[in-house]
Amino acid sequence: MLRKGTSHSDPGNAEDRPQAAALVERVVSWSAHHPVKAIVGWCLLVALAAVSSALATGEGARNIDPGEAGTATRALMQQDGFNPVRESVLVQSQDGAGAGFRENPELRAAAQDLVQALQGTSGAVTDIGSPLAADRSDLVSADGRSALVTFQIAGQPEQIKANFQAAVQAVDATAAGHPGVRVVQAGDRSLSAAVDNSIKDDFQTSHVLALPISLVILLIVFGSLIAASIPLVLAGTAVIATFGLLQLIDHWLPINSAVNAMVLLIGMAVGIDYCLFYLRREREERLAGRDVQTALRITARTSGRVVIASGITVMLCLSGLLFTGIGVFRGLTVGTVLVVGLTVLGSVTVLPALLGVLGRRVDSLKVPFLGRRRTEARESRVWTTVAQAVVRRPLVWGGLAVLGLLALTVPAIGMHPQDPAVINSLPRSVPTVDAAIRMQEAFPGVAAPSQVVIWNPDGTSVDTPAVRDAIDELKARTTQPGGPIAGPVAVVKVDRALVIRVPLAGSGTDRTSVDALAQLRERILPETIGRVDDVSFAVGGRTATAQDFAQKMTSRAPLVYIFVLVLAFFLLVVTFRSLTIPIISILLNLLSIGAAYGVLTWVFQGGHLTGLFNFTPYGGVVGWLPLFMFVMLFGLSMDYHIFILSRVRERWANGAEPRQAVIDGVARSAGVVTSAAVVMIAVFAVFVLLSAIEYKMLGVGMAAAIIIDATVVRGVLLPAFVAMLGRHAWEMPRWLDRLPGGIETTTIAEPVREPAPTAVH
Repeated sequence: MLRKGTSHSDPGNAEDRPQAAALVERVVSWSAHHPVKAIVGWCLLVALAAVSSALATGEGARNIDPGEAGTATRALMQQDGFNPVRESVLVQSQDGAGAGFRENPELRAAAQDLVQALQGTSGAVTDIGSPLAADRSDLVSADGRSALVTFQIAGQPEQIKANFQAAVQAVDATAAGHPGVRVVQAGDRSLSAAVDNSIKDDFQTSHVLALPISLVILLIVFGSLIAASIPLVLAGTAVIATFGLLQLIDHWLPINSAVNAMVLLIGMAVGIDYCLFYLRREREERLAGRDVQTALRITARTSGRVVIASGITVMLCLSGLLFTGIGVFRGLTVGTVLVVGLTVLGSVTVLPALLGVLGRRVDSLKVPFLGRRRTEARESRVWTTVAQAVVRRPLVWGGLAVLGLLALTVPAIGMHPQDPAVINSLPRSVPTVDAAIRMQEAFPGVAAPSQVVIWNPDGTSVDTPAVRDAIDELKARTTQPGGPIAGPVAVVKVDRALVIRVPLAGSGTDRTSVDALAQLRERILPETIGRVDDVSFAVGGRTATAQDFAQKMTSRAPLVYIFVLVLAFFLLVVTFRSLTIPIISILLNLLSIGAAYGVLTWVFQGGHLTGLFNFTPYGGVVGWLPLFMFVMLFGLSMDYHIFILSRVRERWANGAEPRQAVIDGVARSAGVVTSAAVVMIAVFAVFVLLSAIEYKMLGVGMAAAIIIDATVVRGVLLPAFVAMLGRHAWEMPRWLDRLPGGIETTTIAEPVREPAPTAVH
């Protein structure tokens, strides 16, 4: 372990340095001396990854939900048929006033015309349910003002799309013929299409916004078009390679459709961060008068190792999500680990090669009014002033910062994890969502009902008189006022199984729906279907899936938290050769994450700033988000943490007094951290502009966490704690002093080979 006053090692003697540092330096040195090979090799890797999806054909792997909902899905997958697509059409007055459905001839005429239009679709739909039928009083709302027309999309899976369009045209034609009546559709296919279209639009939006926003910020940071383009090239190629590999992996491991947007934005944020760390240190060494090759060697031994340590920390922390055992987290983990890993690989290969080829030309094509100022800046005056004030009175400033973060954390105490229903997830400006909301108000649960799958374990048909009698008894529960079953029950046959569509009370994921699901599972089904011998049943659908997902995640979450905390502690011990620094780091991370939770809860669960972020609060926070944010932030925040502490330790190891080392380290690194944080905040802010409330929550939560982390935590709390500890911050027991690894903290004392430039930073 290097101590104050330790002499510098000979740069040519690799044995005097940690083996990992020497390895990084050798890789970077090879890339810088063989730039064509390094660049061509990287391009070939990206190209092979991008086309790798062609190596596997056929359908992708299917995700199976956890718990009983997953059991229902597996039971249906064992059948030769498929779960039919059912749709509903709401018929009601546009103004909501006037006579009820049975007394209003205009409403009845609209319903009659709709039924006839659906019957005239040449077999595109079947099993049409009409509120005009004498035995279908269940298709008229409790207040008598609304009615439903239900139907099933006919045909095989390959015919569903065309038949669905025929049904939509029939509904639209009826609505056009009755302008005074609201005729709107929502159901399995229409809501699924709304979600799919939203994801597609969001993905395009993230593409369109992320790149130009990042480029503008990088131009401001570097003042040079060439330097600003390099991070985008590295991050962009890493993302492209990841997309290709994910398409290949999807044939064995299900990749959720939302993973691509996550990979794009996280890949851009991390890739740009790593390039910033690398480029700014390389500029600093060139400003000190070193030639390009020497500057790259020093950068490899310092910032290069920081990038690798940060990347490994991010990837290993993200792997903690695997302990949940939930399929969608596995795909998300693989995607984010891949893009971070490829970015780290590129940062020690193609990035040094590009810098070696460009040399001092990396600062060319300067932006007017920015170029000279940005390339000459060496230290952050603002953060230097802040660090000096904090170091003089660390207890005062540290205490105030802790109190402020604890105050932000307070709202998180009342956080209510709850997944939104589709009608809460997407904005009401989506026509199908508006239709589903109105349908939910008149017929709770009809648009997205729970599905009870009944099958026989021995593979024989379950459609027997005894089962039908039990289903009739279950249907009778719909007549109970205030009961858990809130709407008409439909039964469809899928090969040898039966599927009962049961609308539950509530919004679909709120406490009312959860209680209704519990009654259905624990009382109603055992008292009806459960009395039939030799049949099995399981409840699936939106409510059941969300509840089972939450239960499994809650039961596995402690394993994830323990894994990430222990892993982060071990990695920081190895990186900084200290026991106190890891403990402080973990405590500070917990403070910043808690504050981010508080902001998230205050905004979305409390319903504040709804106009600014364009969302409708539903009284909760997406159930998977707190755990995901914890893992992501523990990994990503280490980027800034390791970068700043490495500069502080470097100054201390090279002879600076402990408190002066803090000031110098913050002055040299805080400006880079601020620039990197601004890029990452801007990238995550793109999530806020997307349509789904889940994305908005993720964007606000992550952006708030990065702001807090890069300012209060890394600018005030970290210097305060390190200053109070003094040299004890870097002490390590002798029995741990032989651990491998560690951030390189010495500079290379080589003669200056060329004059120091006057306009390079």
